[in-house]
Amino acid sequence: MTRKTIPLTDRLYDYFLEVSLREDAVLRRLREETGRLENARMQISPEQGQFMTLLVGLLGARKALEIGTFTGYSALCIAKALPDDGELIACDIDAEWPSFGMRYWAEAGVSDKIHFRGGRASDTLENMLRDGMEGTFDFVFIDADKRGLDDYYEKSLRLVRTGGVIAVDNTLWSGKVADPDVTDEDTKAIRGFNASVVDDTRVDLSLVPIGDGLTLLRKR
Repeated sequence: MTRKTIPLTDRLYDYFLEVSLREDAVLRRLREETGRLENARMQISPEQGQFMTLLVGLLGARKALEIGTFTGYSALCIAKALPDDGELIACDIDAEWPSFGMRYWAEAGVSDKIHFRGGRASDTLENMLRDGMEGTFDFVFIDADKRGLDDYYEKSLRLVRTGGVIAVDNTLWSGKVADPDVTDEDTKAIRGFNASVVDDTRVDLSLVPIGDGLTLLRKR
């Protein structure tokens, strides 16, 4: 028994994956191919992907939004949980990295569910609001540039329905957020976001110590 979350040693992490991870072959190959890239650190962990698949399924989500797609692993995890007529709008600055994973989406049979939108995320979200999508999303995943986090969150809060969930990645930021000596702009942005949402009465909140930290916010 323990009164606090236990740390994961390498041995315990391996055991954790052994007894819990159900990553299919398509997801595994996409993750492994992404892992050979120079910026592979931008990829979410497989256990986080599986957790989000479960979460989207528990929500009964039909319409989801992803802000920051990279090579498409997280998009595939989300899309797998959507019904056949479900929709995921996946946003990234351009199609360079998402195109890397599109063949995996096709192989997994979820391409028809995923609609990619390129360009600045702030502009994309603003256009969605302008197009009447406010309050229509069941689930939003934010995993984009950290300096835009506050803006993405505020617009996502308008786009998600009451009872819907926003998931924000990297909120533990490899522990840097707890180190006052780390003062780069990305760390300060995440630290500021964490400090603001803990008192945000518009949402229910839980920061889950999975992957690099995943903050879940349920719109009241």
